[in-house]
This record gives sequence, structure tokens and C-alpha cells, in this order.
Amino acid sequence: MESGLVWAITIAGIVGLFVFDFVVVVAKPHVPSFRESALWSVFYIVLALAFGASMWLWNLPHKGTEFLAGFITEKSLSVDNLFVFMVILSRFAVPAKQRQRVLLIGIAIALVLRGVFIAAGAAALHTFSWSFYLFGAFLLYTAVVIAREGGAEEGEVEYKENAMVRWARRHLPVTDGYRDGRFVIREAGRRMVTPMVLVILAIGGTDVLFALDSIPAIFGLTQDPYIVFTANAFALLGLRQLFFLVDGLLERLVYLSYGLAVILAFIGVKLVLEALHANSLPFINGGEPVHVPEISSWVSLGVIIVVIAVATVASLIASTRGATLPRHPDHSEGHPQD
Repeated sequence: MESGLVWAITIAGIVGLFVFDFVVVVAKPHVPSFRESALWSVFYIVLALAFGASMWLWNLPHKGTEFLAGFITEKSLSVDNLFVFMVILSRFAVPAKQRQRVLLIGIAIALVLRGVFIAAGAAALHTFSWSFYLFGAFLLYTAVVIAREGGAEEGEVEYKENAMVRWARRHLPVTDGYRDGRFVIREAGRRMVTPMVLVILAIGGTDVLFALDSIPAIFGLTQDPYIVFTANAFALLGLRQLFFLVDGLLERLVYLSYGLAVILAFIGVKLVLEALHANSLPFINGGEPVHVPEISSWVSLGVIIVVIAVATVASLIASTRGATLPRHPDHSEGHPQD
């Protein structure tokens, strides 16, 4: 599964899908219809499920279960992250027709950066078994933070410019408009970048912050770097289409954050149990492994599916009854940040 040839074929296939998406689907700037977004979203979800199911054909059902659990977790986390993407696009006043290109390029950058995180995380877990303790504790802390933020009032979803955007503002001349979606343009005798560059850096950089939650989470489900990478890749591949599909529906998913908090807490506990099972720290049980229950991949997959299903159904029931929405970003259009 992890041979160089398999990695090469997989990466080539993923790059090919991104290129196809960019050249064929978003080549002509337009606002995608609900039908278009739905069809492409279904295509990428079916593609991911087929990829996971193919592992059974290779007599690797355990890997297939890990992939599906990881994919569902990453997809669920990415849905919650769309709130922040909406804020970014509104704060920078990105023209509706240009949003597809911005999202796709930003997501492609995010996948490359996530690959670096995955390599570092895999190396840490392989070299230092006590890293499981750190990952588990971080996920438990993150679960508490997400649960608290889930009850935030309307308008409290904030965006702060990352270091890449701040650097670009300081060192690059930026035009005062989008110039028909171009990235670089020559004006007044000098070359300038448009706000499109800043938005792409904002989305790509913000997704790196999201990876601080999602990468430890999926390592709690599998320690196979190949599964971790492909689950992340397939979750990100359909993120652009999902943005346009659920735009307007996100506000109805009022309990999604609580569901994600439960999932992250569950995976955090799973990581701690695995750390205890392979314990080598001298101040815990004299450096000997601790006999604790192990949570199988099938149990993990079941818990994730049930929690997401309950959170989604409860959200739709609550929003239908006119319940007060815990949080959602300001969707009003503004002007590019100064």
C-alpha cells in the first residue's frame, strides 16, 4: 500500500483531479448553480467512497475502514471550517464569479502544506511513542474549545489575517480592485498584485490552522501516512463544490460544532489509550505498557457516523422549529481589507 509506485500514482491522480477542476470546471468564471454544485459534490463523495471500498479488493478491509472513518471526520471538520471561508470571502469582497477560482487555488495550497504536516506528524509518532499523549491531550483541549465556541452569539466568528497575508501587504504593491480576476497586472509602470493573491493566501493559510485539529484527529484513527494523506486529499477535493452547495444551509447546522467536539474528544481518548497501551514513559507504570481497552477501527467509524447523524438531524429539527442559531458569520459584502 505504501510503495513508491502507489504513492506516485495516487499523487498523480489527485493532481490530475485538481488540474481538471481548474481547467475544465472553473476555467470560465461563473456562479455555480445548486444543481452543478450538487452533482460535483456527489461525484467527489462517490469517488472517495469508491477509493475506500477498493481497499477491500486488495484484501485490506482494515485500511478501508480507517480511510472511511478518516474521510468522514475530515469532511465533517471541513464543513465547519466553511464558516470561516465565508467570512474571508466577504471581508475581502471577492466577486461572486471569482470565488470558485479563489477557493480551488487556496485549497490546493492547503493540501501541499497539509502534506508537510502529515510527514512531520508521522515521523513524530514513529520516533516518539509519547507523542500520542500530546496529540490526545491537544484534541481533548480542542474539543472543549469547540464546544464552548459552539454557543457563541451571532457575529462572533472572526477572521484575523495570517502571517502570509500580512507579509504580502507589507512587501507587495496591491491594486484597489480585482481587475477581472487577474492575479498580477502592470499599472503605472510597475507590476502589482490584485487582492486575489491576498485572498488565496488567506484561505490557504487559514486551512493550515485547521490542520492543527484535523491532522492529530485522523492520526488518532490510523497511523498509516498513506491513509492520512488520501483522506485529507479527498476531503479537500470536494470542498469548493461543498461551499456553494451548503452556502445558506450552514446556518441551519446549529449543533455541528457540538458533534465535532464529541468526535474530537472521542479520538483524543482513543489516542491516550493507545499511548498507554504502548507506554514507555518511566513515570507511568514504571515505563511498562498499561493494559487498557483498545478501540477498533469499526467502533471508531460507527461512533463518528452516529454522532454526525445525530448532530445533523438535531440541527435541522431545531432550525425548523425556529430555534435561535448559536453562531454564523456575517454574510454581508464589504470591501477588501485595507
